[in-house]
Amino acid sequence: MVMSFVRSSRIALLAGTLLAVSCSPGAGTPPQARTEFNIGWSIYAGWMPWPYAQQAGIVKKWADKYGIKINVVQVNDYVESVNQYTAGKFDGVTVTNMDALTIPAAGGKDTSAIIVGDYSNGNDGILLKGADQLSAIKGRQVYLVELSVSHYLLARALEKGGMKPTDVKTVNTSDADIVGAFSSPDATAAVAWNPQLSVMKEQPGVKEVFSSALIPGEILDLLVVDTDTLKANPNLGKALTGIWYETMALIKRQNAEGKAARAAMAKLAGTTAEVFDGQLATTYLYSDPKAALAATSSPALVQTMTQVRNFSFSHGLFKGASSADEIGMSFPGGKTLGDPGRVTLRFDESFMKMAADGKL
Repeated sequence: MVMSFVRSSRIALLAGTLLAVSCSPGAGTPPQARTEFNIGWSIYAGWMPWPYAQQAGIVKKWADKYGIKINVVQVNDYVESVNQYTAGKFDGVTVTNMDALTIPAAGGKDTSAIIVGDYSNGNDGILLKGADQLSAIKGRQVYLVELSVSHYLLARALEKGGMKPTDVKTVNTSDADIVGAFSSPDATAAVAWNPQLSVMKEQPGVKEVFSSALIPGEILDLLVVDTDTLKANPNLGKALTGIWYETMALIKRQNAEGKAARAAMAKLAGTTAEVFDGQLATTYLYSDPKAALAATSSPALVQTMTQVRNFSFSHGLFKGASSADEIGMSFPGGKTLGDPGRVTLRFDESFMKMAADGKL
């Protein structure tokens, strides 16, 4: 299997009890100014600009501009990278919106999303055998990684199709095993992400009946940073944002330079340029900081995160919480969801705005 694409919340249950007191803002050691920082990442099409930027010297260029050092560190297992960030090993990490909420934020770690990088625009899909309509999923066993973005996609599809979660039975299947599991004649429904999704689509009689392209902007991929670290070291946010948008400008170029950059990212991901370009085609990149700023400031983001938190709470991903409101989220313009005194996930548009205004 080329290019592992692991974006799940299945370890969120291990993230621990809601640490509303011990990990609340202001608890523990006061934030301090520093000069060296570690950012974790894992392999996914929308996150490959980070290791490429390091390889190409873009990370060093922006870090030097702000007098700091940034180490961009690969972690082979995505969930482990998020857990390591939550435990304090990393100052920031690449993560989905759902996992940012259910792992660090639900665990009490105050986290700021400073870059909204992309959304899945077909990278995640629901597959059926012997049918081409979503309605045919009713009564079937659905193979997926439970408590993941796949599970969220299924819930949204059922909702849009006028069905209930109880109309199907989920079968928990790891991302490493799902292609093989779906090859069995007994398996007739599955939810998966790329590259597994594209492989499974090629099986005889398989049709994609729903994809993340039908819920645009809901499965988001972010760069998040520890809020206290960011407050004490705003230059870290500036440098990271500068790195991202310089690399975005390069990845979007349809010339020899852009092609070479995408080929280098594909190599870093362990796949071919053709496969990587195919994955980029179903990844909506916010390459323009103005577009990212607009998306982050839109009321649609509040609605999306309302749906994500309701799904997460109803599936037990907020351990120790008696309601979805116990975990607070803040958004541009002063909007909050949940308890404003317990905000642990912040969508901070300030650095994207600096990029949009040419002030980095």
